[in-house]
Amino acid sequence: MHAASGRRLGASHPRAEGPIDLRLVAPAAAVWLTAAVSVGASPGRVTAVVAVCLVAAGALSVAGRRAARTGRGDGDTGTGPGGSGAGQGDTGTGRGDSGAGRGRGAVRRGLWVSAAAVLLCVAAAAASAGLHAADLRRGPVPALAERYAEVTAEVEITSDPRLTRPRISGDHVAPTTLLFDADVTRVTQADGTVLATRTPVLVIIDARSRRGAPRGFGGRSGRDATRETGGRSPWLSMLPSTRLRVAARVVPALSDGKDIAAVLRVRGSAPPDVVGAPSGPQRFAGRLREGLRKATDGLDADARALLPGLVVGDTSRVTPELDDAFEATDLTHLLAVSGGNLVIVLALFVGPPGLAQRVERRGLAARLGFPLRATALLGGGLTLAFVVVCRPDPSVLRAAACGAISLLAIATGRRRSLIPALAAAVLLLVLYDPWLARSYGFLLSVLATGALLTLAPRWSAALQRRRVPARVAEALAAAAAAQALCAPVVAVLSARVSLVAVPCNLLAEFAVAPATVLGFATLAAAPLAMPVAGVLAWWASWPARWIADIARTGAAQPGAGVDWPDSWTGALLLALVTVAAVAVGRRLLRHPLPSGVGAVLLLLFVVQPSPFTRVITGWPPPGWRFAMCDVGQGDASVLAVGDGSAVVVDAGPDPVLADRCLRTLGVTRIPLVVLTHFHADHVAGLPGVLRGRSVGAIETTGFEEPLEQAEFVRREALARHIPLTRAVAGERRSAGDLAWRVLWPPPDPFPPPDGPNDASVTLLVRSAGLRLLLLGDLEPPAQQALARSPAAVELAGVDVLKVAHHGSAYQDPELIRRVAPRLALISVGGDNPYGHPAPSTVAALRARGAVVLRTDEDGDLAVTGEGEGLGVARH
Repeated sequence: MHAASGRRLGASHPRAEGPIDLRLVAPAAAVWLTAAVSVGASPGRVTAVVAVCLVAAGALSVAGRRAARTGRGDGDTGTGPGGSGAGQGDTGTGRGDSGAGRGRGAVRRGLWVSAAAVLLCVAAAAASAGLHAADLRRGPVPALAERYAEVTAEVEITSDPRLTRPRISGDHVAPTTLLFDADVTRVTQADGTVLATRTPVLVIIDARSRRGAPRGFGGRSGRDATRETGGRSPWLSMLPSTRLRVAARVVPALSDGKDIAAVLRVRGSAPPDVVGAPSGPQRFAGRLREGLRKATDGLDADARALLPGLVVGDTSRVTPELDDAFEATDLTHLLAVSGGNLVIVLALFVGPPGLAQRVERRGLAARLGFPLRATALLGGGLTLAFVVVCRPDPSVLRAAACGAISLLAIATGRRRSLIPALAAAVLLLVLYDPWLARSYGFLLSVLATGALLTLAPRWSAALQRRRVPARVAEALAAAAAAQALCAPVVAVLSARVSLVAVPCNLLAEFAVAPATVLGFATLAAAPLAMPVAGVLAWWASWPARWIADIARTGAAQPGAGVDWPDSWTGALLLALVTVAAVAVGRRLLRHPLPSGVGAVLLLLFVVQPSPFTRVITGWPPPGWRFAMCDVGQGDASVLAVGDGSAVVVDAGPDPVLADRCLRTLGVTRIPLVVLTHFHADHVAGLPGVLRGRSVGAIETTGFEEPLEQAEFVRREALARHIPLTRAVAGERRSAGDLAWRVLWPPPDPFPPPDGPNDASVTLLVRSAGLRLLLLGDLEPPAQQALARSPAAVELAGVDVLKVAHHGSAYQDPELIRRVAPRLALISVGGDNPYGHPAPSTVAALRARGAVVLRTDEDGDLAVTGEGEGLGVARH
């Protein structure tokens, strides 16, 4: 086709070669489904499936040949000798019947052959899955895992080391764990037996084991290695293909959905023992990745975290808060490198994929005068380099396979559609690695790509017919199509449906290309000229910050998402709802007024402005004085000052929940944040409290334990230039009609507190005529000391008591008797493992005449009125 154009680069507008070729779609789907089922099946069942499919495919092929011969025979019966004109006419008719017969025979043969081809693909997928599963059961490692054996193993790393996400477990943050995928190549048992193997495993390293520098390879000292890695853990600096020797316990894998035979748990504080250097390509990729990290060191936190993720998939700097924001807005495909990055790079070099019929006319290769075959070869090299540097994640593999097939189509002049390329990529990749059939990342990547190739062009054309500008229509259609197909799978993973995903993806899309292009330019420039790379990184930080701000803003909306069943039944229900919504939306687009009304109602539901929600839900109640937020197993309370201002006491364990509670209360200014003590269930949500609000100061207890949580609070305050002060007994403050006195802890407590709970800041608050006592997590020793202190005379007859320590059984009966609250509020998480609140504590409070309410059953609570008009509202 290109040669016929008479031009070296081909025709500007070559003619289309025909309709979209869908012949590979059915085999690809069959291979995917078969592999997903077969990787967990027994060898006998896999063998039976392969045998049945081969026999059936052979029978269908024979039937197809017979159908073709029958068609030719049917056509031959119409011919006959013709002598006269009438006879000649009969002969002509017979020849026509012969052609029709051959056509019918060809169609039947094609159907039989297509069915046989699908069965052959099913057999191949089952065989590949069976062989891969058999590899996991071979060798000594599975048997050692069943015995939980202690071994010394030599492993070859096959992925980048990564840290697990910190988890809030009760009052502390569970330590992060480092893990990576690897192949065990040699095992030395306790009795000295050495066994050679090649078995994939997951290596887990306890948090306390990540100290020290690599030893053994190249003679580098620990100090040199630490300097080379910029202060990072040497375990995190290990590159794929590096060979290590580890002492570990072999334990069984807990899930059959991943291609590992066992788990190696490395214990102790020894540094990584390197016995083999990484390969040359991996060392080169490591230098590029490390150069990108150094080039982004001077950027703000969001850009510093996001740019390495966008460019090479390095998410080690992404905070849990930012990760939550991207998950809530369905922007996780932008948080780490994906196939979209390769599309942008190839589009820059080859040309926009949307102009497949004249793709060679727009790219950098055409401007440099490269012929088509050279363009395809260079594009293939670029794709291979992309996979090496960005690592072979499922979405990267899918994009690389599609890109390679598309480049082959460009080189041969056959560029009809990217749909056959996608189907071929799925078929080949799943046959090569059947475990991809169970990968949610691979599924989402294929669904998103399929949506962009099928639904998005139709929806874009429909919007343009309704006078929507072309670029806006294309972007909106792409975001909506990808969300429509991916949302059911995302609901299975997160049990939530995002209502802001489409607008957030639409707004972020405009920044993805500049951030990616400038990020890759930074990656390329860093090894050559770090000052130039720093300038490029600074330019790239602008679109990166825009993407992060979109994610944070979308996630912060009160109606950003709705809970949804996390099952495949729920996914099917969501798919049906999506189909219905699309059908209704098509009708609404024909009527501007109903469309506008629907858009406004959806916007109000998502944003939930305070005046609107107050009218609809009655929350927050007029004149509220004190609110207790439902933040799960933790504490977060709010004291109203007035006109959008409030004092916040504790922040709970979850930034999203803390931020959402303050938004629904309409709090935009916080003169003071009081953190009663440094347990994670009281301070981990601090970023959500500070987000987008004017904060005057943060006040804490003087007992700085746990130390890591005290450091966390200090970093958050320093990053936002918020003064950090210490609360001591006797301090008095006020803000508007609100006044409070610190009752505990004393300046120099003796004996020292037994733990952080007994060092909790305790406040006696007056809001107009309302008296409140906030006890933090005080336990009986500190409660008894408080009851004996000079401040005890002020404790009698308070109106509202924030019950200490989530209503645990450790309460001082004398303090409850002295306080005798009218209303007792307990902040507690549902189904918590601690039995909070204790029935004895609830009974003791009720025995003193208190009305007891708890957040796990009553939700957010807001106290209104005073005296006889004291009341409480639930939300």
